[in-house]
Amino acid sequence: MKNLILALMLAGVVQSAGSVSAMTPTPTPRGYRQYYSGWSYQPTRRYYVRRYYYKPTTSYSSYNYHYCVYYPSSYSTSRRYSRYVYYYNPRRRVYWGRFDLEGEPGKQYSLLKKEDQKADLDSIPESAFPEPGAMPFIPESEDKVSIEALKKSDLPDEGDAKDLPKAP
Repeated sequence: MKNLILALMLAGVVQSAGSVSAMTPTPTPRGYRQYYSGWSYQPTRRYYVRRYYYKPTTSYSSYNYHYCVYYPSSYSTSRRYSRYVYYYNPRRRVYWGRFDLEGEPGKQYSLLKKEDQKADLDSIPESAFPEPGAMPFIPESEDKVSIEALKKSDLPDEGDAKDLPKAP
């Protein structure tokens, strides 16, 4: 009888432990529909870049990605670039929008019209960017899930780049 009680108690502990671990979210990005990588400084291009990974559908087996490009404030004195994080589609080789780091939450993204999307950021006039609005939907998706907004606190530490150039 004593062994039966101990066995039942042990089974209860094991079952409880199993349910606790099942409720704990996985810390790796693999379980997410979308996520951002860390920042990497590109000295030849004078900007930071990170990847935005996403799944067009929840059942999609792998991730697609776009680039997020950020010019540090110590480089861009005009603030034309340093106020924004620009989204770049590597498959189409065009910038397709930008996130305003100083914008009001919910009104931070400017989605370019197809004809205004260009491979070179300098060839996109400021007037081509519309008033900022909500984040666009995940690329190639049909379920109307928005891209996760960036956080200003998530920007790279400019002190990490030892060869950061002076502003032109």
